[in-house]
Amino acid sequence: MLTSGTYDIAPGKVAMVVTHLEMTEQAKQRPVPEPEGVKLEQVGATLDWYRDIYRRVGGLEWLWFARIGMSDEKLSDILRDPRVEIFALIKDGVAEGLLELDYRIDGECELAYFGVTSVLLGSGAGRYLMNTAIRLAWEKPINRFHVHTCTLDHPEALGFYRRSGFTPYRQQIEIEDDPRLAGNLPMDAGRRVPIIR
Repeated sequence: MLTSGTYDIAPGKVAMVVTHLEMTEQAKQRPVPEPEGVKLEQVGATLDWYRDIYRRVGGLEWLWFARIGMSDEKLSDILRDPRVEIFALIKDGVAEGLLELDYRIDGECELAYFGVTSVLLGSGAGRYLMNTAIRLAWEKPINRFHVHTCTLDHPEALGFYRRSGFTPYRQQIEIEDDPRLAGNLPMDAGRRVPIIR
């Protein structure tokens, strides 16, 4: 347990504050029309498809890295698990939004990954996708819907989740190898996060 104070982060690392949130009953949806020219599809994700949308939604801008360095075998096991459901928002034949619901713990659903690419930012697609996520999660026999976000994510992510009906219940400090220095993301990814060598 850290005590009050300031702590140095080692060169080659990134640090973030992680906030865990939960919803213990289905939240009322905040209405938004279906974005024009966009359709939602459940996807049987291949490794290449998944890595592409993962990078475009979160890797390049927000330094999502957990799945980028994951082995093919481990990621395939997740993608093939029938208790993991993956959806995409498709615009002009291209996936521009990702929704991953993980039911691998009985009675729970984790909003494992969620977001849209820059193509759909500001279009209402994020709200539409969240409404869909809440509806789909609570169609199953769950007692808890949960998600976590961090300070590397979109600056509005935490507020968005709270407005969607999630309540924060835990925070952590996470320190990891910088995925850019590890070669998992390009050096110009996550430009707002400095690289400390």
